[in-house]
Amino acid sequence: MPASNDTALAFAGHLRSLSDEDLVRLLGARELRENGIKDFFDLADALLDPASVQQALARLDRPTLAALATVGELGSAGIPDAAANLKAAGADPAALAALPAHLAAAVHLALAIEQGGTFTVPPAVTTQLGEWPSLGLPSRQELVTEPAPTPLAPVSQVDARFTDTVSAERAFGTTTAIVELVAELQHESARELARGGIALPDSKRLAAAMGVDIDDVVVLLEIASRAGLAALEGGRWMPTAASAPWLLATSGDRWAALASAWLERLPTDIRAILGRSAHATWGERLDDYATWLYPAGGDWMRERVRVYTRDAELLGITAHNEPSTPGVALLAEGPAAASGTMAALFPPEVAKVYLQPDLSVVSPGPLEPALDSRLRAMADVEARAIASTYRISTASLYRAMATGESESTIREFLTGISLTGIPQPLSYLITEAAQRYGLVRVGVVEGDRAYVRSTDDTMLRTLLVDHGISALGLTRAGDRLLSRFDRDLVFWTLAEARYPVAAENADREVIVLTRKHATRATAASTDSTASLIERLRLGSSSDSDETDKAWLSRQLDVAIRNKVGLTVTVRMPDGTDVDYQLEPASVGGGRLRARDRKSDIERTLPLTSIVSVGPAQS
Repeated sequence: MPASNDTALAFAGHLRSLSDEDLVRLLGARELRENGIKDFFDLADALLDPASVQQALARLDRPTLAALATVGELGSAGIPDAAANLKAAGADPAALAALPAHLAAAVHLALAIEQGGTFTVPPAVTTQLGEWPSLGLPSRQELVTEPAPTPLAPVSQVDARFTDTVSAERAFGTTTAIVELVAELQHESARELARGGIALPDSKRLAAAMGVDIDDVVVLLEIASRAGLAALEGGRWMPTAASAPWLLATSGDRWAALASAWLERLPTDIRAILGRSAHATWGERLDDYATWLYPAGGDWMRERVRVYTRDAELLGITAHNEPSTPGVALLAEGPAAASGTMAALFPPEVAKVYLQPDLSVVSPGPLEPALDSRLRAMADVEARAIASTYRISTASLYRAMATGESESTIREFLTGISLTGIPQPLSYLITEAAQRYGLVRVGVVEGDRAYVRSTDDTMLRTLLVDHGISALGLTRAGDRLLSRFDRDLVFWTLAEARYPVAAENADREVIVLTRKHATRATAASTDSTASLIERLRLGSSSDSDETDKAWLSRQLDVAIRNKVGLTVTVRMPDGTDVDYQLEPASVGGGRLRARDRKSDIERTLPLTSIVSVGPAQS
């Protein structure tokens, strides 16, 4: 329900005085629904709503809540007075030293107001905190003095080697799975459902490529997205431009990028909880500490801790809730220190493979990323682990040639990495693929539409009846086929369908096309927030007489509706200003009718004579 005293009136004035930048930060921090918010009075009502206040209090840690409750009880206070009161109540020195930061956090959420070094707390916030004991939440005194749970158990040094072994296995597995995820998204993007989640056919495809359960796809995609390797664009998940250099990095550096993104995205509150536990066992005791530190956090805080600790396990930062040596280095010293530590635990990379007569390629260990990236351009991954298996086919060779490889460059590369030379069956396959590559050509006709041509008319007839590419809508036009789609879409569709397709320019010269990458879009809420602020500012500029009249009228409407007393400043005929303590009753005909609280008479004042209104004086 809206505030029923002068709180909303004064608070609306405070909100109106904030800069646009401050409003953006406030709206983002409070996560308000914008429906029904038309002006600063509506915004004040929304921010002071008990449910909204409680939600904001749930985001504050115990020392900040204690500071907020203390200032609320004092009515208003500067840092020295609040510190003295907290010290008398038994606050520890660390909380007192951090008092300015704690009050600043409350101001950031509009749970407190700071003016000239003096802090005040809206009555709606103090009232909500006063009800906490009846909700099973700590009182102000308990916020100050209730001790933290039993310290977390330190990690056993005896088990450190086992912990590091398990963490390295998980980190290597997760990093490898995300490599396969990015590689698969390069071949074909994945559709995001309107209700959230990946479409089932795409989930199955990605799970098969990554070698994981289908339920793990979303979690690993989230980790990849956090690291900037994949992004949602146009309703589809696609690799970003940043994924290309990441794929070429060493295994240790790949892991470091994922772990660094995990660390960078840790919210301040979660970072404080996990940072305290860098050398201690996580798990139930970590949950107990989070509940103590954020007493109103409830399921919201526990879920946030669960998500980040889950990802910590997947990334090998912990193993069975015990921080690994790389995990400790990450939390204590940062990604650079952790990278080398984890890389030393990973299996060593190799630079040579076995080319088999059955067209398979066997890597006896993790292939160096640069070699792996180029090999998978001309071969399909069949089994991915410490030792991996690839398979070369006509279709995979076509794919390589579509990215710029030729018969000579393929032979040179395979000869350079092979411990067994190039078997004769593979040599024949390369020669045959090179001869047929480009049998299908894709170019551009008027209006950026694509054409498909071939010197083999049988091939064109095959394309027309292939149900797998029917979405291209190919139609016959003389010696070529036309599509309503652009060249790039037609080219990549035919390439994925394993046709010997090449792109060509207007001079019929073969050209190399590159796949589109997703751009990391800014949050959609940014435009929405800007729109709300514009709506709030509309009719609220202090430079406009019309705006000031509208603001005055709105203040009076709120006071009348909530039966709030006001200080009304009226300009007299002689030019002097007089303050009246009034209880507004109605506005009509350009006049305000109100009861004078001091003289207990009714006054009728022209609105044109009212200079300003403000909270009533006691």
